[in-house]
Amino acid sequence: MAQPLMPHATASWLVDNTSLSFEQIADFCGLHILEVQAIADDTAATKLTGRDPVRAHEVTQDEIDKGQKNPDYRLKMTKGPEQVRRTKGPRYTPVSKRQDKPDGIAWIIRNHPEISDGAISNLIGTTRITIAAIRDRSHWNIANITPKDPVTLGLTTQRELDTAVSKAGKATGAEPAPTDTRLEGDREALIASLRAERAQQERDADGTGRSDEITDPHALFRN
Repeated sequence: MAQPLMPHATASWLVDNTSLSFEQIADFCGLHILEVQAIADDTAATKLTGRDPVRAHEVTQDEIDKGQKNPDYRLKMTKGPEQVRRTKGPRYTPVSKRQDKPDGIAWIIRNHPEISDGAISNLIGTTRITIAAIRDRSHWNIANITPKDPVTLGLTTQRELDTAVSKAGKATGAEPAPTDTRLEGDREALIASLRAERAQQERDADGTGRSDEITDPHALFRN
């Protein structure tokens, strides 16, 4: 069922400006009735600024009037909120992981040279200039770049990487390498363990250094 774009703010407005029951408001906003009660009693964590769903064209005044006259009536939304869709722009990478991008790029260049710069840019969320600089080793920080699996670094997913490798292989006419899935479960468990270990090392660091001990956990499964 469609819900208001800002359910808590909408509930606050309905509490203050209508005689709808808490149950009606909770049903319309997709909240628990106790949440609405807390908003009405001003016991919510913060005082909410109400949002008028009529002005937002999410419900009509006629619907509200029907609800006020009949406590059993359930309000119907005029329309649902616009869905946010990801554009074709650069992939967003959290600030905490941006320093790891060169390492992830170097790993792909070393292990999958068939992947184009455009595909790497889509995977990692970087520029072709940066990729080219790492390829020809003219990057300003090339001495400190250590190839690391971008999946383990959290820069992309294994599925996206596999898809990019597959597309690149088809484009170059190369036969796809056979995939050994016998240890897939153990492999994923090990990757998760290595990620946790890396996160712990970063927490234990003094804030000025970076832990580079874990480089390529996938190498443990190569022949």
